[in-house]
Amino acid sequence: MLRVILGVAAGFIVWSILWVGVDAILRLVWTSYDESVKTMTFSSRMLIVPLILSAIVSIVSGFVAALMAKENTKSPLILGILLLIVGVFVQMGVWEKIPLWYHLTFWILLVPMSVLGGKLRSEN
Repeated sequence: MLRVILGVAAGFIVWSILWVGVDAILRLVWTSYDESVKTMTFSSRMLIVPLILSAIVSIVSGFVAALMAKENTKSPLILGILLLIVGVFVQMGVWEKIPLWYHLTFWILLVPMSVLGGKLRSEN
């Protein structure tokens, strides 16, 4: 069980670091996106790109959780649920500024993408 907890913690840390890093790079190379973040006014394209990146980050984090836990089912699932809980609270802070479809898609992707990442680690 300790390995699962460590795997979840590692996955969460990796997700957080990757998300902050990806967001910083995105804002650096896509100046209109950076302006949109500052004003909280987004085009659909400016919302779809972060959703795709979030899915990728969730897959990587699920893989890391499985790798650290040395199992590929419990840790990615628990990680996905933890990400969903935290994601709900974070998204509630910008609820009125971002369309409903974005929030729902973001939340819906967290658990399955984390689980998929875990499944990419072969169980030995």
